[in-house]
Amino acid sequence: MRIPRLVSLLGAFLFLTPDATAAGTQYTLGTGIGDITGPVVEIGFMGYASADQKGTGLRQRIFSRAFLVGSPTNTTERWVYINVDTSCGDTAIRDGVLRRLQEIYGGLYHKGNVAVVGTHQHSGPGGWMNYLLPQITFLGFDKQSYQAIVDGIVLSVKRAHDSAAPGYLSLSKGLVAGANVNRSPYAYEANPAEERKGYEDIGGEVDKVMTALTFTREDGTAFGQLNWFPVHGTSMYLNNTLVTGDNKGLAAIQLEKDIGNGFIAGFSQANVGDTSPNTQGAFCQDTGLPCTYENSTCNGRSQQCIGRGPAWPKPDLNSCEIVATKQYQGAKSLLSAPQTDVSGPIRSLHTFVDMSTFAFTLPNGTKTKTCAAALGYSFAAGTTDGPGAFDFTQNDPGHPSANPMWRIVSALIRNPSEEQKACHGQKPILLDVGEMHEPYDWSPNIVDFQLFRVGNLGVIVSPGEATTMAGRRWRAKLIQELEKAGEWKKGEGWTVIGGPANTYTHYITTPEEYDIQRYEGASTLYGPNTLAAYLALTEKYAGYLKEQLPGSPYPAGPQPQVNTNRSFSFITGVVYDSPAIGKTFGQVLTDVNKTPYSVGQTVAVKFVGANPRNNLRLEGTFVAVERQENGEWKTVRDDKDWGLVYRWKRTEGLTGQSEVTVEWKADMAGGFRIRYFGDSKSWLGGKISPFEGTSGVFTVT
Repeated sequence: MRIPRLVSLLGAFLFLTPDATAAGTQYTLGTGIGDITGPVVEIGFMGYASADQKGTGLRQRIFSRAFLVGSPTNTTERWVYINVDTSCGDTAIRDGVLRRLQEIYGGLYHKGNVAVVGTHQHSGPGGWMNYLLPQITFLGFDKQSYQAIVDGIVLSVKRAHDSAAPGYLSLSKGLVAGANVNRSPYAYEANPAEERKGYEDIGGEVDKVMTALTFTREDGTAFGQLNWFPVHGTSMYLNNTLVTGDNKGLAAIQLEKDIGNGFIAGFSQANVGDTSPNTQGAFCQDTGLPCTYENSTCNGRSQQCIGRGPAWPKPDLNSCEIVATKQYQGAKSLLSAPQTDVSGPIRSLHTFVDMSTFAFTLPNGTKTKTCAAALGYSFAAGTTDGPGAFDFTQNDPGHPSANPMWRIVSALIRNPSEEQKACHGQKPILLDVGEMHEPYDWSPNIVDFQLFRVGNLGVIVSPGEATTMAGRRWRAKLIQELEKAGEWKKGEGWTVIGGPANTYTHYITTPEEYDIQRYEGASTLYGPNTLAAYLALTEKYAGYLKEQLPGSPYPAGPQPQVNTNRSFSFITGVVYDSPAIGKTFGQVLTDVNKTPYSVGQTVAVKFVGANPRNNLRLEGTFVAVERQENGEWKTVRDDKDWGLVYRWKRTEGLTGQSEVTVEWKADMAGGFRIRYFGDSKSWLGGKISPFEGTSGVFTVT
């Protein structure tokens, strides 16, 4: 980024806060957190769709954070925004959560007022999604992974519900520089120049604004913050096999530890579609030269074109720390920034829409429709955050240049009709997933449409990854509708977009970006009118956010297929564990040094291990660093700490032997020991038995 642009961005902070409203309304507010860390080994990661990226351990636990906003006088007026350290929301996950909430609370929490929004990290266990296509790289559906997420989300909502008390909400916003770039600027530049010019002072080709909703008790103490900022959860590359929450998960824990006292921080995605945390840009790994601008290739192929994070040439985890810290610092500064009080009614709505046949009228009077879901050739090219395989490239519209063999492969899987091809316009269809239903639906056609409102804040809960400009248009549309309805005065309303949520529908691009057919356009499932459809739905249903509700309820819409109990799975469970002859579980194989370590050095110890899938230790820890204080051992670091790493390795498959290596980058002085908490599965009967291992005592100076 050039210095003049950086100065202008930072200077614009002074103009980001609208005039304060009248004294805020008192609400019933609650926050809650729950551990969703599923199987950290032997399960593929969700995000990059790489079959080779399977978990080998844990760098930091992942969580669900629930934010409850309710009326103190009417229990039916409430909503809960659940920010989850997953790649996305999902139909099966949301269905499981709603069923559990129904059992606990009756009809208090339901489809209309519960949003499940992923942080879009790409380094968490997968195998939990509803539709067939994303299940393929994981060998199907993993019930353990699914249940960990559902249980953790429900626990976070329960804690938010139980903690609910009178309080106040306020809004603030500021610019976060150096944390994101646009990874598809060539497509972004297809948008009208005049439109793009209007955003130059607040980020240009990416939004750099962080918007924060602060939760405050009656005594004025802030106890939670939910913020929105767009940056992909791809700081950790696709060769990473340690579970993390990526930059947003790390930022949340940083802020929570900084504030303390049970403070809960939700770092939600916004219009994330074309953003990247790899802020140095994309370069060819073989030559060191920049990738081609139009299609991100190196010598005609995409595999060598990789984005570089801000710490490059240092490892990706260092870049993740930088991007996380920038968001954490930005969020913390907003706690003390000028605040706009939130005042007004609480509203929520949710309906299902069949996007394979949704017909509507464009603003110019043209009648149009969306299409059954399909993915284009450039989808298979991947992005500069994680290139795809074979010879696909981005920006491959019309008649694709990829090997003609892929046309044969595509036709063998399913040959789309001429009507389907025409509907998708410039997208050459590689996978006609919306018309593939065996053994069950490959991708969603029935999509969640959801909006929240609390006073002067409108929240668009997006099922897809809206690009920078698509998100700007969608936010502007909601503001326009609520101003037109007389709910907000001009310049009074705030809007945010949060996603991907509830069910994953890949991307939402502008029509101009769609026609370029880079990765984002090729992944816009429902054709060139996808964004226009969401804008039409916003216009259609915005009336249900008004203080005076319409006389008739909004429709529930068609129900999506839920595949939790019909999904196939070829994932092998844990058979049994055993130590080597003469060894015992938890025994130290390689101990710590007897000579003192210095702060900043890495302490490592290796134990006889067992498969962590035997017990996920939710709300607990696999490893801990304990410090000796006044003759007692006190835990000072555990699985929530970025600098403490748990690695598991199978050393002998037939006999079920494995090793665990614990690494701690020492960040404090004193006398310590490292603990390992494991669970083994017996050969006979499959009994699960806990055990512990303890390193020798060591000193850090």
